[in-house]
Amino acid sequence: MSTNPFQSRPWLAAYAEGVPAEIESPTQTLPEMITATVKAFGRRPALEFFGATTTYAQLGDQIQRAAEGLRRLGVSKGDRVAIVLPNCPQHVVAFYAVLRLGAIVIEHNPLYTARELRHQFEDHGAQVAIVWDKMVDTVADFPSDVRPARIISVDMTEALPTAKRLALRLPIAKARESRAALTGTPKLRHPLAWRKLLDRGRLSSRVPGPTLEDIAVLQYTSGTTGSPKGAMLSHSNLQANAMQGAAWVPGLVEGEETFYGILPLFHAYGMTLCLTTAMSLGAKLVLFPKFDVGLAAEAARKSPPTFLPAVPPIYEQLARAAARKTMDLSKVRFSISGAMSLPVGTVRRWEEATGGLLVEGYGMTESSPIAIGNPMGPSRRPGTVGVPFPSTEIRVVDPADPTVDRPLGETGELLVRGPQVFQGYWRRPAETAETLLADGWLRTGDIASVSPDGFVTIVDRLKELIITGGFNVSPTEVEDTLRSHPDIDDAAVVALPRSHGGEDVAAAVVLRSGATLEPEGLRDYCRSRLAAYKVPKRIVQMDDLPRSLIGKVMRREVREQILATTSTK
Repeated sequence: MSTNPFQSRPWLAAYAEGVPAEIESPTQTLPEMITATVKAFGRRPALEFFGATTTYAQLGDQIQRAAEGLRRLGVSKGDRVAIVLPNCPQHVVAFYAVLRLGAIVIEHNPLYTARELRHQFEDHGAQVAIVWDKMVDTVADFPSDVRPARIISVDMTEALPTAKRLALRLPIAKARESRAALTGTPKLRHPLAWRKLLDRGRLSSRVPGPTLEDIAVLQYTSGTTGSPKGAMLSHSNLQANAMQGAAWVPGLVEGEETFYGILPLFHAYGMTLCLTTAMSLGAKLVLFPKFDVGLAAEAARKSPPTFLPAVPPIYEQLARAAARKTMDLSKVRFSISGAMSLPVGTVRRWEEATGGLLVEGYGMTESSPIAIGNPMGPSRRPGTVGVPFPSTEIRVVDPADPTVDRPLGETGELLVRGPQVFQGYWRRPAETAETLLADGWLRTGDIASVSPDGFVTIVDRLKELIITGGFNVSPTEVEDTLRSHPDIDDAAVVALPRSHGGEDVAAAVVLRSGATLEPEGLRDYCRSRLAAYKVPKRIVQMDDLPRSLIGKVMRREVREQILATTSTK
């Protein structure tokens, strides 16, 4: 094996003052962490949802009650429990209640189509699912060999303040009546209501919990290939990444911060910064079921954020609101952007609006997810993703042979190693071996260059996944959907850059003889089969797709042709 030129960790000189080179090894599982936080900050607000507040003491009580309810349903150590929820207080309670029993949380996007959800349920086989009431019928309609034995239905409105809940009660009742009139007799589902799950007392302290090495979460990801698979993240992985994140921002004060939960909790990025890091610090977590500038501005009047993790388009919208004087961001001291490239102009506008710092981080689901970040201080370097986190190593290798290190200054595939690196893919040993090398190095699938002082710049992706809105989109999945349309003979899906960072999904299609292109109709077809963020924003007709000598579609040329078509319009 060749020599890794970064063994001396030159990036340590760029760390912000107070950031350690190493974190201590985790000693607490996630349930033990939340128990310690509840004990230390019991009277402090833990959650806020449309103005309704839950203290840490109340959160701890609800976790114990939900855990007892799940135990009585037969959930025990090692079982998989699916969570299909937007951001809401019940989501936080469910997450820690499942973990308290030593069971495994499986997070799902609640906006997925039935087909997308079913694929994941077929893979993990969870027998208990905690589901947003709007998605209960979707999960209950799965075939009997896929459908969970017990479904717990969560009505998010029960977590709203009393006045707002009463205001919603009449229109919700009318909507249900209208739906029943249109669809006939409602289906007999027999889901268990969430509130009843909590009515069965508190879990006994004698019930054993998990160990640090037990799997805590199965987080589905397309990884560096197109097929979604469950990344196994242990309690130690997730706790280590929470500790690394907290250490990276030495100005954070325990028990005094207000985090904004705008990122979805079902995503690895939101899970780590909001569900684990925020909770470990005793912060108040203000939850938003979806991003809306108006909702964020309203929440800021009561609970202004001090730490706001997000993605570049969200920073842009909030910064514009601040410029219009419709939102006060002056209390925000620290912000970490991830999931897509962060434009320098966005950094400037955000920091003018807040007076705080905005830096870019980098990672993937398989690294829990954060592995690299720009320092929270003057040494940060916009345009790069930063330097390795504490206790994290990197290498740049030959993509064809990851045992061969590239010389300093050359580009290659980025490898990462640290306590946050995952345990492998659920029931996929071959794909695990391809991604997680025997000596603990994680192949990221990203082509990177690293400066002599350790700052990492992502140059390209080894694989051609599209990152839009912080989510991975497999071009192959979208292409297969397009080809299933009766008017489409062939298709190629690529990424187009957005002006404020990130990418849009774009498609080139070849029509069958006699067909005409109807882009909106084709998008409607995709929407019925794919999550909204996977639907192509731009669809271009081509007579044929450019292919290599062996017949492979050359997506780079497809992208160039779509961009050329766009620029001429």
